[in-house]
Amino acid sequence: MAHAGTLDIRHLHKQYEVEGTPLPVLSDISLSIAPGEFVSIVGTSGCGKSTLLRLLVGLEGDYQGELLLDGDCIVGTSLERGIVFQEHRLFPWLNVEDNIALSLLNAPLTEAQKRVQVQEHIELVGLQGFEKAFPHQLSGGMSQRVAIARALVNRPEVLLLDEPFGALDAMTRAHLQQELLRIWQAEGITTILVTHDVEEAVFLGDKVVVMEPRPGRIRRIVPVPLAHPRNRASQAFAEIKERVLAEFSGQPTEAPALVPASRSAESVLFAI
Repeated sequence: MAHAGTLDIRHLHKQYEVEGTPLPVLSDISLSIAPGEFVSIVGTSGCGKSTLLRLLVGLEGDYQGELLLDGDCIVGTSLERGIVFQEHRLFPWLNVEDNIALSLLNAPLTEAQKRVQVQEHIELVGLQGFEKAFPHQLSGGMSQRVAIARALVNRPEVLLLDEPFGALDAMTRAHLQQELLRIWQAEGITTILVTHDVEEAVFLGDKVVVMEPRPGRIRRIVPVPLAHPRNRASQAFAEIKERVLAEFSGQPTEAPALVPASRSAESVLFAI
């Protein structure tokens, strides 16, 4: 099992330059994520969700504030942080095991150890028997399983997921949500999921961070105090989903139902 990291985002600001004019993208984002916690982030297009993930994985820099993993500043990419995008981004000329093994090129392991680790993660995502298959021989859901295995094979402290099931049909998406839950429980890894799907966010997350745009900022943090496996048809599930959806429409909600973004992570867990 991988070591689960502690993430702290403190007063994060990010802007781009567009024709010489500053364009604020993220404004004063502060969020603490405990080891092994699963956090879902939702928001409309343009609220900076994907930019936040790119900053956390180290694909972008030039920001103000602090991004800390286990108390250390995040600088550049690292094996400690794995990411899965909406597109699987597999290399078409490599088979399943070779696509996964790419993530171990710089790992301090022997070739035998790398082979064992690749096989373990093929089994983790349920692709035994497809080791020699190429991406064009896989379904979209299977390709995303390979991408998840590739992100996890280094045993990172944090897994970042940027709309990983957004391009899949509804049935495949629901199945992979269940599989992701199983993998998260097996690995115990700190996980952040960016999604447009509120039901997906509530089904998977320990808490749902609702963002609003222009510039992107945290509007509310909604805890999800439901045990797994969760029943999407239950009244408790529906009520939490409605609380999150209400934030998008600006509808008023009762004070105990939602947690202001300024509250501490500890108080969030006991808000309902």
